[in-house]
Order: sequence, then structure tokens, then C-alpha cells
Amino acid sequence: MFPGMKSLCFTIPVFWFIVMIFSSCEKIIDVDLNSSSPRTVIEATISDEPGPYTVRLSKSVNFNETNSFPPISGATVELSDDAGNTEILAETAPGFYVTSTFPQGVPGRTYSLSVTAGGQQYNSTSVMPLPVEIDTVTTITAFDGTKRVNVKFQDPPGIENFYRLIEIQNGKMHYDIEVDNDRFRDGDLISQNLFGFNSEDSTELITGDTVIIMMQSIDKGAHEYFRTLSQILGEGQQSASPANPLPNISNNALGYFSAYSVRSKELVW
Repeated sequence: MFPGMKSLCFTIPVFWFIVMIFSSCEKIIDVDLNSSSPRTVIEATISDEPGPYTVRLSKSVNFNETNSFPPISGATVELSDDAGNTEILAETAPGFYVTSTFPQGVPGRTYSLSVTAGGQQYNSTSVMPLPVEIDTVTTITAFDGTKRVNVKFQDPPGIENFYRLIEIQNGKMHYDIEVDNDRFRDGDLISQNLFGFNSEDSTELITGDTVIIMMQSIDKGAHEYFRTLSQILGEGQQSASPANPLPNISNNALGYFSAYSVRSKELVW
């Protein structure tokens, strides 16, 4: 999990509020602000970079409550892989469970997460894809005059690939959600323009700026979570969005578990 990553899980009432904001003003939308029961939120990652790795546990909140997700303490959190490695994580802060001995992630392995909290058990598995190298990172000027960062990478042929791209500008990570896949482009040299450098949390690129692009190779479950979260936040067709991002965790939990490999490249503007 990247430092500073925001928790972006919503209960159903929050989702309908977001739909109201982004939908056409010509439509009449009934907004359900009734309370719903809190649900367990799990955010967990492991990568092929050195650990430690963190699992965050919290409870969802309703629209009319403060945007502060209550942490879940006292849970049992276990991380394992198909090579026989396993560890029960220590809670280092309320709701934060961290590895200490679990080995660095290895592409190709299957990772399993087990969480027991409040008398309930939650499980998830994620296969860490092989990494894909970034060929080039360049800057372009779009038709509207705005600056864009362009990333090119060679998609491996014959494999279903899913990607998440993260932009870091002068040490600050942008929170835009940019995911991609190789549907209709299997084995191609993929060219992707990133839009995060024109978002509300970015600043105009100027001479001397340092930009780091991190490209995560993720599995389908993690891709579906971030793709649907992107739709909910207004970057897709909201009418097709679910009430919450599609989780890849059992027992009606919210959130995601992602085992990913990552490659990065730096550009000085």
C-alpha cells in the first residue's frame, strides 16, 4: 500500500449521493439517505518490492457520518502463499496489520489473505502477474493545449494482462485512478496518455519537475475493483456502476486484496 493512499470505500447511500452529483440535471433521482449496517473494509497489498506489507481494516460509514472510517482492532490477519510461507500479522496501530518475516513477493505465486474479525471470517486470493517493463515515458501537448504524460509499454502476447498506472510528481502521488488492459491489444506496443497531471490534486508541470510513473501489473480482481471505483468517482458511465466498487473479498466485505508486480520509470520535465 502506498503511503498516503486514501480510503475510498462507500456504503450504498454515499454512492447514490455521488450519482446525483455526476448525473444529468435533466433526470430526477431519488437519493436514499437511510442508514445501512457498517461493513468490514479490507485494503491489502503485496508486491515484488521489499516489504513490510500492510493490511488495513476498518468499518464503513454512512453518508451523514464523518468521513472517518473506524479502525478494526484485535483481528487475526494471516498472509500466505502457495510456496508454504505464512505469517500472522502484528497490529502496529489501530486497524493496521503489518508483516515482519513474510518474504518479498514473487511474480507467478498465488497469495491468500485470511481475516477473522468480529466473529466473521473473510478470505481472498490474488495471483501476482509477471512484471511488464515500461519502454518510454514522454510528455505531449494535447489538442486542448493541456500537458500530458505518455507511457509506452510492450504487452506480452498470449496473456490476459491488467495494469494500474500511478503518477508521482515531485514526490506527491496523484490520486487519480488509471487502469488499463490488453483487450483488443494483446501483444501490441500500448501507448497510454495519463490524465492525472491535469487533475485537481496536481500542479502544472514546469521545467525541472520530476515525474515517476509506477506501472503495476495486477490481476483481474484488483482491476475490477479499481475500474468500478473509477466509475463511481465520475470517470466512467455512472449508470452502469455498482453501489460499491466490486470487491474480491468473501463474506460481503468491501475493499480489495492485490498481489502485484511493479516497474517504474522517471522523467525530468
